[in-house]
Amino acid sequence: MPRYRVTLEYDGGPFAGWQRQENGPSVQAALERAIFKLSGEEVTVTGAGRTDAGVHALGQVAHFDLEKMFAGDKLRDALNYHLRPDPVAVLEGQIVTSDFHARFSATARLYHYRIVARRAPLALDRGRAWHIMRNLDAEAMHEGARYLVGQHDFTTFRAAECQAQSPVKTLDSLSVRRAGEEIHIDAKARSFLHHQMRSIAGTLKLVGEGKWRPREVAAALAARDRSRCGPVAPPDGLYLVRVEY
Repeated sequence: MPRYRVTLEYDGGPFAGWQRQENGPSVQAALERAIFKLSGEEVTVTGAGRTDAGVHALGQVAHFDLEKMFAGDKLRDALNYHLRPDPVAVLEGQIVTSDFHARFSATARLYHYRIVARRAPLALDRGRAWHIMRNLDAEAMHEGARYLVGQHDFTTFRAAECQAQSPVKTLDSLSVRRAGEEIHIDAKARSFLHHQMRSIAGTLKLVGEGKWRPREVAAALAARDRSRCGPVAPPDGLYLVRVEY
């Protein structure tokens, strides 16, 4: 039975998240419906990351098995036809070996968070960035971010409902930079805790506003106390950029 790997782009706004659920539409369910329309086979799709409601993806990866054989390009084009009008696009499809696993074979995940710091409201980027109506100090935010790089107990930056067995994770990189009126936060790790990236973004925003000094990020991390975290940033600005294998 062939195993297929697909790379996906999607707008997370209309969805209750990646994972199939009863309380709203999901990206997983949309893709599974498209596969059924194409092949007549009911499958369970496995994604590399379970993005939350409202979180976007530029390079989500998923795998599934089918009885039928499809060339990669044909699979991509046919799934895109059946995915309409959902804001989900299959960027690439290919046959992979049976031991490939979208989640467990991954060696790194890269996330990007967008903040637009300006007085004027968002028109084109509404729902696709966090709008902050004041200037932020990107250099101070980057200095604060440096305290989080490496292996740490990230209890402070972990959602209460997180199901991970351990709060210990390794952030391979975390950077903050200014791009015009935008602030970009980029992170790379093998895996992330639930709400970890959004918790970090919300905390660094306090540094950018001058409400926290950069070294207070280190103190919050060392406290291993969820109450020491800054506000959890909204999902609008978060993007799963790429999954590495």
